Amino acid sequence: MQYTIWRTCMRRGLRHFTLLLLRTLHRPAIAARDTHIEMSAKLNALVIGGSIGGLSTAHALLRAGCVVTVLERAPEVSGNSLGAGLGLDEPVCDLLRSWTSKEQFDKNSLPLPIEVNRVIENRNAKILTHDDSYKHRATHWSNIHHTLLNALPDKSIIHFHHTVTDFDQPEGSNKVKVTAEVGEDKKAKAFEGDFLVACDGSMSSVRAKFRPHDKRRYSGYIAWRGVMRAGENPKVAEAVRKAYSMGDTLYFDIAKGTHSVLYELPEERLNWLWYVNQPEPELKGPSVTIKATEDRIQQMHREADQIWPPELAQLMKATESPFINAIFDREPLDQFVWGRVVLLGEAAHPTTPHGLRSTNMAIGDAGKLGSAITKHQGNLDAALQEYQQERMAQTAKEVLFSRWLGQKKQGLSNPDDPFPWPHADKAMLDQLRQSNMQSFDASKHDFATTNDDSTRFPDAASSQVA
Repeated sequence: MQYTIWRTCMRRGLRHFTLLLLRTLHRPAIAARDTHIEMSAKLNALVIGGSIGGLSTAHALLRAGCVVTVLERAPEVSGNSLGAGLGLDEPVCDLLRSWTSKEQFDKNSLPLPIEVNRVIENRNAKILTHDDSYKHRATHWSNIHHTLLNALPDKSIIHFHHTVTDFDQPEGSNKVKVTAEVGEDKKAKAFEGDFLVACDGSMSSVRAKFRPHDKRRYSGYIAWRGVMRAGENPKVAEAVRKAYSMGDTLYFDIAKGTHSVLYELPEERLNWLWYVNQPEPELKGPSVTIKATEDRIQQMHREADQIWPPELAQLMKATESPFINAIFDREPLDQFVWGRVVLLGEAAHPTTPHGLRSTNMAIGDAGKLGSAITKHQGNLDAALQEYQQERMAQTAKEVLFSRWLGQKKQGLSNPDDPFPWPHADKAMLDQLRQSNMQSFDASKHDFATTNDDSTRFPDAASSQVA
């Protein structure tokens, strides 16, 4: 029922969602119980997931005086360079500095103060927008993950090789019970806490228990991704640096029916993405990451030579082991809290990458949850409701802006004019700026519907993933 209401609100615009949100917040989301906790008692928090969202939650809740247990299904922290590039905004950077250290965080990130959008025609670039007040920092997923892990005052709060299989909120109880399978032998182990925070990703099993019919939404395109260290191919790296202002600028290059992203990470790593329109690929399991075959990589190389400026194409071709992400999001929820169970990060609001919001939102969620618990000492339920009220409205706006921006740059939102950028006026060009996110009103913009009709993919690169 709530999902149907939300779909109706999507058609009518974000303004109707706001009205629904206000009605939701005025109805009791938590069954009547003793909501007050003695000031001297420490809250026991169970966190599912030890990725960046889960570790950020651990830091925020420890700062709020909670006892924290993190249940992570991976056997250990991998020492290799998992993930890819991240762009982090100022408030999130401040949170990370407060949980780790300014010196360590700044060492593992680079200033990213400039955003540039360019149009590409016949492999030649023309600047559309230039914003020198972007105020982000660039880093790599593994840098932030390891920094957060190493900054924990007690790493033993992370229970590796613990796969959560069930949870329960006994009627009339203020506790949450969790069952996990431990190790290779999958021996069952029980945990109990005052509340549970689900940081278990876009295919969250916790979210599925409350919203079993909620499905992820395919965007209409996939993304090639890669990171190349300058030392691996100095000649290519030098050519890229001559063509682009690397080290301080986030580039969006928009060609007909496609667009790419380029920026530099610490340790002289060049991070790139290339979005390609195509029908939804078949995925094995919940992961959206696809290992590309050598034939597919070679096809991508040939198409890069046809579309992108030579320096960017050479970078794509010189990158070892590029991989593919199928791009999904979900419709914004009208609830993040069920009793003493809380959704956070991708579990609450999976998003497309175009606003660089996924990691920013997860860290922002954690910061807000911690500050709300600190503010409402003695009343956990009031803290959870404040978290829900603020983060639900904010993240819905960011998810929808990212969706709209991706469709716009991929030429999907207006089939009659999928590539308006060469002749666009200033007002249209200004819509491309990331700074528009906070004032974005979904009711004033058109969204493409998603289906498998190949006519939705105009004049894009043909490199498709089966």
